[in-house]
Amino acid sequence: MKKLFYFVPLLVIWSCTANISTDTNTPDSTQVTPLIVETPMPDSVLRHVVLFGFKETSSPEDVQKVIDAFKALPSKISEIKGFEWGTNSSPEGLNQGLTHAFTLTFHSDADRDAYLPHPAHKEFGGIVGPHLDKVTVVDYWTKP
Repeated sequence: MKKLFYFVPLLVIWSCTANISTDTNTPDSTQVTPLIVETPMPDSVLRHVVLFGFKETSSPEDVQKVIDAFKALPSKISEIKGFEWGTNSSPEGLNQGLTHAFTLTFHSDADRDAYLPHPAHKEFGGIVGPHLDKVTVVDYWTKP
C-alpha cells in the first residue's frame, strides 16, 4: 500500500507533463520574445556625489520640487547610468548644514563631461539655485 501511495502522485505528475510540447519551432502568436541588450559593466565607474543644504526660507514643497527635478534627470540624460539619493541620517553632526545627498553614476569622464553642460542639467540648475544655501560636489572612481 505504501508503494502505491508514492506511485500515484508520480503518475499524476508524469501524465500532466507528458503532453507539454518542447518543440520551440512551433509559432505561437501569444509568445513574445523580449529583446534584451545588455551593456557590459565597466571595470570602474565614476561616482558624482552632490550634497545640498537648503535655505531656511525654502519650504518642504520647494525642497520636494528640487528632489523631483533631480530624480528626473536620468530619464533626460542618457549618460547617467545610475542615480540614488537620500537625506542625512548621520548621528555625528558633521554634515555642516548639508542635508540631501545625490549620487550619479557615469561610465566615463566623457559621460560626466557631457552631463555638466547638458540643457536638462542647466534647467535643473535654475530650479535648485534659488533654494541652495550650500552645495558640495565630489567625484571619484570606484569598482562596481
